[in-house]
Amino acid sequence: MDKAVILARGLGTRMRKADDSAELTHEQRKMAEVGVKAMIPIDRPFLDYVISSLADAGYKRVCLVIGPEHTAVRDYYGRLDCKRVTIDFAIQEKPLGTADAVAAAEQFAADDNFLVINSDNYYPPEAFATLGKLKSAGLAGFERSAMLAGSNIEPERIAKFAIIEIDDDGFMKHILEKPTPQQLAAAKEPVCLSMNCWRFTKKIFEACRHIKPSARGELEIPDAVQYAINNLGEKFKVAVMKAAVLDMSSRKDVGPIAAKLKGTEVRL
Repeated sequence: MDKAVILARGLGTRMRKADDSAELTHEQRKMAEVGVKAMIPIDRPFLDYVISSLADAGYKRVCLVIGPEHTAVRDYYGRLDCKRVTIDFAIQEKPLGTADAVAAAEQFAADDNFLVINSDNYYPPEAFATLGKLKSAGLAGFERSAMLAGSNIEPERIAKFAIIEIDDDGFMKHILEKPTPQQLAAAKEPVCLSMNCWRFTKKIFEACRHIKPSARGELEIPDAVQYAINNLGEKFKVAVMKAAVLDMSSRKDVGPIAAKLKGTEVRL
């Protein structure tokens, strides 16, 4: 498996929100104001670090799912001279949700298995490599303790992240969105969080076509995954990771992420 789809269509609502406590450069503030989180510069665009991590794990073909208005992303990556990866684009015409974004990449994926990740998260390369070696569909489950220890995300936010319910054979049963404190306390250790890092087969496209909008009015990946499990016989192996993910959601994330990525080599 050498294909990866990066979801870069988000509206960046939290990033656009002004925050005088965040110390940003002029270029960082410029990108924050338009909400293009993937292009926030940390010496170079944040998304460069994400793509370099994919290349480190052996992925060679990358597809960026963007909106028709995301000319900054298309212009930058359209002219970038990459040695280790090729970069394609898929257009999600309207921000209808993450499952709709995945569906936009169907032509790129074709019949191949492929990885799906967020553009505003920096994942450890070992997560990509582990998913690449699976024999089935799957997802990375990041241990909550590792996230608390190594991520830039506040514990209050981590407490609300979706929990993966795993069966005795290591396959996903269900994703529990926004667990209550009682549910979190009752969860079996190690508690694994979903950070939207998936290995999909082509069955996901059929699932995306059958689901209905969630309570938020969006077509969402967890709903498509549950449809694939319940109706298409798909099984998702959980790759348990003792590692953390960095999250570029708001302006106050820029400084801490820059500190954690300092010295990271980027080779595209």
